[in-house]
Amino acid sequence: MEKISFVVPCYRSENTITSVVEEVKTEMAAHPDYDYEIVLVNDNSPDNVWDVITKLSENDERIKAIRLLRNFGQHSALMAGYGVCTGDYVVTIDDDGQTPVDQTFILMDKLLEGFDVVYGKYEKRKDNLFRKIGTGINNWMSKTLLGKPKDLHLTSFFVARAKIIKEICNYKNGFPYIWGLVLRTTKSIANATIQHKERIEGESGYTLGKLLNLWMNGFTAFSVKPLRISATVGIISSALGLLGIIYVVVDKIIHPEVAAGFSSLMAVLLLIGGLLLLSMGLIGEYVGRIYMCINATPQYIVRDTINLPEPEDGK
Repeated sequence: MEKISFVVPCYRSENTITSVVEEVKTEMAAHPDYDYEIVLVNDNSPDNVWDVITKLSENDERIKAIRLLRNFGQHSALMAGYGVCTGDYVVTIDDDGQTPVDQTFILMDKLLEGFDVVYGKYEKRKDNLFRKIGTGINNWMSKTLLGKPKDLHLTSFFVARAKIIKEICNYKNGFPYIWGLVLRTTKSIANATIQHKERIEGESGYTLGKLLNLWMNGFTAFSVKPLRISATVGIISSALGLLGIIYVVVDKIIHPEVAAGFSSLMAVLLLIGGLLLLSMGLIGEYVGRIYMCINATPQYIVRDTINLPEPEDGK
């Protein structure tokens, strides 16, 4: 009998995680030809979600849980969950109840056509404006910097074969970005159209700062295109500066009575200075992350586990 592992990163979800687990159980009860497990990863949530998880797992060995020592972020929490999965297929879902768990086998049916990974594609997203903007930027970045096909939509609800998840777990750097790891592992990726659900309660745990950090993880860990863009901008700026110098010299020869423009000079200096600082900051971000990876910054550190041996801390 084949087995499906459901991995759920948990943060501020004490009032929703029970509903999510029950949805998984209901969906799998309708497919008795599959065995399953539910891996809940508490990303050091400030609420009482760990107590809820503990109660859920008391009489059900299919529910396995990990509690992280501090908040490492959603993608690190997923890496912790992936590291203990034992299923032939791994389904990633959210903890807020928006993921349509009852449509899991729409993704599974598409996967069994021969794909390695299948992402749910929502006909109409029911996120707030902030989350929609964040998702849009993530998709643009994945397409521009990571080589994502234009017609492929990436979401937090997807199913992957165990061999893909195993390969993803070989990534040991301290800044995981799941979309980037999937895209670099396989090109056999597809979408399956599904319906999005309303959030049960609360708001997304992603703040602007967390989104910016996630985007930095994405393009500094899996692409050097930002550096190439920076170099290209530098070349263009140098060319424009050279043309400007030629223009000023010629203009001075033709019109010697015209005084040099202080305002335009300051504008150009500010522009060039800003571009230099931006480029230096970008290079510094790459160098800083290299330094932190050399110092073995962990992806996650485990505090407690339930119904499974304590996994090795992420490295």
